[in-house]
Amino acid sequence: MSAAPSTAMQHGLQNCGACGLLSLPAPGVEKGHCPRCAEPVAFRKRDSIQRTWAFVIAAAICYIPANVLPVLTTTTATGTDSDTILQGVILLWSPTGWPLSLIVLIASIIIPSAKIAVMAYLLVTVQRGSIRNNEQRIRLFRTVEFIGRWSMVDVFVDTFTAALVQLQPLMSVEPGPGLFFFAMVVVLTMLAVESFDPRLIWDAASEQGVHYG
Repeated sequence: MSAAPSTAMQHGLQNCGACGLLSLPAPGVEKGHCPRCAEPVAFRKRDSIQRTWAFVIAAAICYIPANVLPVLTTTTATGTDSDTILQGVILLWSPTGWPLSLIVLIASIIIPSAKIAVMAYLLVTVQRGSIRNNEQRIRLFRTVEFIGRWSMVDVFVDTFTAALVQLQPLMSVEPGPGLFFFAMVVVLTMLAVESFDPRLIWDAASEQGVHYG
């Protein structure tokens, strides 16, 4: 670590999130609009920590019914079966079906819980003004941001399955309430990532004059 270089915020420069232009707001004005594209600009995302916490907590609450309630209800001539995500993982586990079972386990249980835990970790460390492991924390954020683009795969698979498997009166598949809560978890974690301002990770280091590199 060495002396920290000055940052754009220390020079009063605001970055436009839409066109990327760095602009200097009028004296005494903290917020404004980009002079090039008129997009609202600010030094940091407004209420980033509070809004991210709200989405993370809501996602954690929805995660419980998403795993307790059935995601699919299958009706056949022999009866009706409702399966949760974990029950689906167990049913799929076989000598030939274990890869699919593993994919469902990772995509539907492990990744959503990991995203919630990572976002909570980032929020806590930012609020505590931590300057440790900044590089690792920004990699964690980028990983969660990247995974979020593929988080709806499970929801699409279950929805398409329910739409396609309609062999009435022999067999039908209906989405269960757990699928709704699982979709809510996916959406809320994506909103949490979108609300979080990763520049907050580096603010404490800048304030303490610490430079990494």
